[in-house]
Amino acid sequence: MSILVNRNTRIMTQGITGKTGQFHTRMCRDYANGKDCFVAGVNPKRAGEDFEGIPVFATVKEAKEATGATVSIIYVPPPFAAAAIDEAVDAELDLVICITEGIPVRDMIRTSYRMRGRKTRLIGPNCPGIITPDEIKIGIMPGYIHKKGRIGVVSRSGTLTYEAVAQLMEQGLGQSTCIGIGGDPVNGLRHLDVMKLFNDDDETDAVLMVGEIGGSDEEDCARWARDNIKKPLVGFIAGVTAPQGKRMGHAGAVISGGKGTAQEKLAVMEECGIKVTRNPAEMGKLLKSVLR
Repeated sequence: MSILVNRNTRIMTQGITGKTGQFHTRMCRDYANGKDCFVAGVNPKRAGEDFEGIPVFATVKEAKEATGATVSIIYVPPPFAAAAIDEAVDAELDLVICITEGIPVRDMIRTSYRMRGRKTRLIGPNCPGIITPDEIKIGIMPGYIHKKGRIGVVSRSGTLTYEAVAQLMEQGLGQSTCIGIGGDPVNGLRHLDVMKLFNDDDETDAVLMVGEIGGSDEEDCARWARDNIKKPLVGFIAGVTAPQGKRMGHAGAVISGGKGTAQEKLAVMEECGIKVTRNPAEMGKLLKSVLR
């Protein structure tokens, strides 16, 4: 088992004909079982064409009906990306991964509202995507740094996801699934949502959670984990030295009113029994130390 995606997942790329969409679709298709998994592209102006053998359709609905794809990855430019998510939700896909950075917050608020009560799950936007190592990669992460194993990884930071994986590999620990949930203030799956999935996955033995300053997602997840988690869980929060009121990189990484600081998040996590490190170079070693 893995969470959300595996070698049997069928995927379409929205924005497949753009430079970014072409490059990363090619990279994902060439990873593990990607040739069998990437079955469609979507671009209303290029319907009937193909990208290196992958057929392009005018709409998500048409691509789903023709190929059986249930997952979409989005590389659509920021002004149109929220509408692309809406289209995938209306087509009742199981999962949408939106890589696009810089989507207007107002657009995502509207899209988030439209998604209420719908079946589609969203990863992102402004995220690296999801990978089940040695099975399927749906995103922009480098596939070669991963190896199949039993450690789940969930992170708000793209580059820290890669760093966490590299450290796990140094410890000889592969991953069940790695998810970069993105750092925007309005997004899809949050730490808590992913943690519940990992907690129920028989082939995930422990979880590494990487958070950032801003918001309260990590605290909410920690409080749930205190009463529910059945597996070892370790955490790291980026942004210990960030000044209050200054936006740091990710749109969601801003401390306001003294809330959302790294110190506050780490304190709550420790109170809830989660092992944490304040040194980003110690994530892998800490995770290995809690394994039975």
